[in-house]
Amino acid sequence: MIILLQTIFWLSIFFLFYNYVGYAIVTWVLIKLSSKRRAYDYDVDAPGVTMIIAAYNEESFVEQKILNTLALDYPKDRLQVIFITDGSTDSTPDIIRNYPEIELLHKSERSGKTAALNRAVPYAKYGILVMCDANTMLNKDCIKELAKHYQDETIGAVAGEKKVLSADGLTKQEGLYWKYESALKKLDATYQTIVGAAGELFSLRKNLWQHVEEDTILDDFMISMRIVQQGYRVHYEPRAYATETASASVKEEAKRKVRIAAGGFQSMARLLPMLNIFRHGKSSFLYISHRVLRWAVCPFCLVLLLLSSLALFFVSDQLIFKIAFVMQVFVYGLMILNSVLSPKGVKIPVIQPLQYFVFMNICVIRGFFRYMKGEQSATWERAQRQILQEAAEINR
Repeated sequence: MIILLQTIFWLSIFFLFYNYVGYAIVTWVLIKLSSKRRAYDYDVDAPGVTMIIAAYNEESFVEQKILNTLALDYPKDRLQVIFITDGSTDSTPDIIRNYPEIELLHKSERSGKTAALNRAVPYAKYGILVMCDANTMLNKDCIKELAKHYQDETIGAVAGEKKVLSADGLTKQEGLYWKYESALKKLDATYQTIVGAAGELFSLRKNLWQHVEEDTILDDFMISMRIVQQGYRVHYEPRAYATETASASVKEEAKRKVRIAAGGFQSMARLLPMLNIFRHGKSSFLYISHRVLRWAVCPFCLVLLLLSSLALFFVSDQLIFKIAFVMQVFVYGLMILNSVLSPKGVKIPVIQPLQYFVFMNICVIRGFFRYMKGEQSATWERAQRQILQEAAEINR
């Protein structure tokens, strides 16, 4: 029994370390051992680009989004902009109609974002599709930065960077987490491919588009991973970025994280061939290391680490297990204390990143059970976001 508990303890530590630190080190070493890829410049003969923006009940933000889109630095005769507002019951479609430069697709039935994208793609007249969220702001050069990479025929999609602004509190850690994720994506893309684009801003070749099941929860992830399945790379371009504010509260952030986690488990079930490292090679290595372990293994390792160290505290004489259990109890206790003090304006800064890490993994576990129960719909009410002046000042 002690040997089993020790095995669980050490394997939990190994998977947590490997997923969050170790695999990045291994990938970095592999990059140093491999040949460097060619860097591309923006081509004067800009390829035609179609932007597709799904907007559901965005009347409070859609005009700002339109102005941001029309201000993008890209040849106007090579840029088609489509807004699809299916199911919107507010004035979003009416606001868009005031701008003749924008093509509007609208019908009264709401079937979800995935269905909207499936419906909009056939209306695209250019070979490169750019998709972004209706509540994000883009930098002026983002289309140029995405489009230049399509000079490489091995690249099937290019994802931009997601930047998160936050005023304060635990949700501010979302911005720090995305900086960490961005660093990992740079490594993944340099080695082979990123494994999952963020829907805030990504692009793809239209001829690689595959109809997405309309019950898909994470459409952006599935679209990009199916391009990887076809043998193409998904590149990462941090100089093209979308900015949004953090969730308005911990409750709103949890709602979003749980949904993403449920979608992650759904995606893994539909991407089983990606586990075949003999077929997909480097892409499988990155997918398993970055995504599968992050969703399907590490959250449960946190639980197993606590439970195994608790058991070993009583049944083993080795000091390391006693120290490990006491340290976990101490850290979790500080997290509880921080949660109690935060509403009173008192925060423990050092503990907040760790608290967000644990919070994120709890959301993944909740998402797993939601997926198993079939309770997560593809259509949902998005999480409320903080309102910050900086979000309106992206064009520079």
